[in-house]
Amino acid sequence: MKFNLIFGGVIAAIAGLAFVVLTFERLPVDSTQGGFRGTSMGRVDNPRTVAALAVRNQAPPASEAADDSGPRASEIYENVQVLGHLSIEQFGRIMLAMSEWIYPNAENPAESCNGCHVPGNFAAEGMYQKTVARRMLQMVQTINSTYSSHVQQVGVTCYTCHRGQAVPAAVWAEAPPNARLHRLLSTAPADNRPVVANAYSSLPTDAYSAFLTRDSQVGVAGTSARQADNNSSIRQTEWTWSIMMHMSTSLGVNCTFCHNSRNFSGWQDSTPKRVTAWHGLRMVRSINNDYIDPLQPEFPPHRLGPMGDPLKVNCSTCHMGVNQPLLGAPMLRDYPELNPPPRSASLELPASRN
Repeated sequence: MKFNLIFGGVIAAIAGLAFVVLTFERLPVDSTQGGFRGTSMGRVDNPRTVAALAVRNQAPPASEAADDSGPRASEIYENVQVLGHLSIEQFGRIMLAMSEWIYPNAENPAESCNGCHVPGNFAAEGMYQKTVARRMLQMVQTINSTYSSHVQQVGVTCYTCHRGQAVPAAVWAEAPPNARLHRLLSTAPADNRPVVANAYSSLPTDAYSAFLTRDSQVGVAGTSARQADNNSSIRQTEWTWSIMMHMSTSLGVNCTFCHNSRNFSGWQDSTPKRVTAWHGLRMVRSINNDYIDPLQPEFPPHRLGPMGDPLKVNCSTCHMGVNQPLLGAPMLRDYPELNPPPRSASLELPASRN
């Protein structure tokens, strides 16, 4: 009995020490007041984490600007369906930039072009990557023109998500439900799986689907005590907490970056950043529903999730731990080729690829 008590005490001490070491940040940390005094709207940053994130979120240096004059790309090259309105110099510049952003090959940069193009015949079809790249270019143009309420004047480029990889590091797909271990030991379909999607908590893991593909209601708090007409379910509440945890983790901020702790649901007490986040949720939902999911037939099986849907984006795809992707680097200013084409040009993918 005495041995068991000692052994149990040692295990408890080790577990307690591990909990402290693995969950608490080492001091010192920096605190910045973000709202009125007394509202607990303070932001806490770990200088060591900030330094690491700064290195991780460096934008590559911009290449020399291209001349906008001269013949258009569609007049010189064959089968240019999206960027044909650019000059041939602008077109060549953005093609080289895309190869470095998505398929970098330091030993032979020319081979990077083969990530989307048939070797020896750039005008040919036949590679799904080329079809996807066209649609992603249209997506970037739409974001830079339609969602300036979220991306502001900074805009986005291919590098914002890809960062030197063919598939962005932070993507997601529908996940199969938890397997039933036994009819007496079954769990809810998307609960009790501590993964990055729910900040390693017991919250639902399907919040991405609820808010980043479907227009589920985010706000669940009532406006008065025991509000009779508040029909929000426990599931909706858990979804809301889960997506808020995701947004907080993705941006490297706490709740009071957007909300006033005195009244989390009240817009009148929130910071302007909450409006930016509101537009961001709708932007991500549009990206997934209008641009990525319709490409499902184009992707090979190895580029689909376990349920057969394409890999989609969330807040982490662009933000990568900082509240401004790439620390606010104005990449759209450096690459105006990714602005939308003139009004006379369509942003929609042509019906024919011939």
